[in-house]
Amino acid sequence: MTAPTAIRRLNAADADFARHLDHLLSWESVSDDAVNQRVLDIIKAVRERGDAALVEFTQRFDGVQAKAIDDLILDRARLELALTRITPVQREALEKAANRVRVYHERQKQDSWQYTEADGTVLGQKVTPLDRAGLYVPGGKASYPSSVLMNAIPAKVAGVSEVVMVVPTPRGEVNELVLAAACIAGVDRVFTIGGAQAVAALAYGTQSVPQVDKIVGPGNIYVATAKRHVFGQVGIDMIAGPSEILVVCDGQTDPDWIAMDLFSQAEHDEDAQAILVSPDAEFLDRVAASIAKLLPTMERAEIINTSINGRGALIQVRDMQQAIEVANRIAPEHLELSVADPQAWLGQIRHAGAIFMGRHTSEALGDYCAGPNHVLPTSGTARFSSPLGVYDFQKRSSIIFCSEQGASELGRTASVLARGESLTAHARSAEYRIVDDQDQGQ
Repeated sequence: MTAPTAIRRLNAADADFARHLDHLLSWESVSDDAVNQRVLDIIKAVRERGDAALVEFTQRFDGVQAKAIDDLILDRARLELALTRITPVQREALEKAANRVRVYHERQKQDSWQYTEADGTVLGQKVTPLDRAGLYVPGGKASYPSSVLMNAIPAKVAGVSEVVMVVPTPRGEVNELVLAAACIAGVDRVFTIGGAQAVAALAYGTQSVPQVDKIVGPGNIYVATAKRHVFGQVGIDMIAGPSEILVVCDGQTDPDWIAMDLFSQAEHDEDAQAILVSPDAEFLDRVAASIAKLLPTMERAEIINTSINGRGALIQVRDMQQAIEVANRIAPEHLELSVADPQAWLGQIRHAGAIFMGRHTSEALGDYCAGPNHVLPTSGTARFSSPLGVYDFQKRSSIIFCSEQGASELGRTASVLARGESLTAHARSAEYRIVDDQDQGQ
């Protein structure tokens, strides 16, 4: 491993702090022209040639010697077989995590509602689950059974009739944990395809892959680019950037704990971001020492080192109040409030995907089994976005049922507004339902 370099240090008191912070947070996720064109070509081929294109791309990109689409389909029996191939300890962990995720998301379910006005007009909202959802799961070495649980279970809780999973199996590598997670989460169908071709198949449908209403789940730059292009044809969850963690600490937590919390996101990939904010300069020194001490012990030390040195930082602030201000400015995916009384600061947090409260609540617990979803907004989008949830798999229809009296009263208002917009047909349509006061009295 290359020798670790010193992690970047920033001080909020410096005149150019804002500029340095903006540079640190900047992330460009837009695909280059070559990737973009390649994805468009793949989508076009899948739309035109369906299953044949999927087989061809799977042979070319994944090294799988599939002769027909049937070779790329896993039935429910194969998922159940995966449950027997993992260890009892692994199965118990998956089932415990799945149960906690399910219980948490049950509380997010929204129900239809109506109310009746005095004149008998009924207004309301009808909540309906999507018919079919598509779940993209990375394959090969980058296999995340936890992501299967986090994406599929909310869909099932929402009432989605069919969840279709796509997962590449590079060189035929099948991850039994992923398939077992799919079984436990209630996934209905699995296709061993990946990349932009899998996204295109879910969005437009092929002879064998059913068209879905929404595509969720993480993927590489080709998957993300394809999701951008099919958005509108189908819904998507988000275009996620690299993983992020921001730790706000008062200086009283074990520095080794904090260093490992930072590593927990840095080990995802070289572009992941890990930042610590504290008013205690000496504590920042101690965490820097812990980073240097612990880094050589990590299996993914090279990735962590690149991430920490490229996009990580230790930020000194004036006090805890300023620490919270910096946290809101960053709007992190994961925010750890590693302080004595996190509840006292919670009300001031405006922008964060998930908030981990107290010294003992590591972000890793949220990734796997705490219950809340680990699919979170990144790259500052927590300013306007929320974690994936049951509500992402439900849609809402407005209900309007006018009584004769209600239609007459509303028609007068609509008529004035429609004629003000020079939309005469609108006005006359509403006016036809207006009943004269004299008629109403008879």
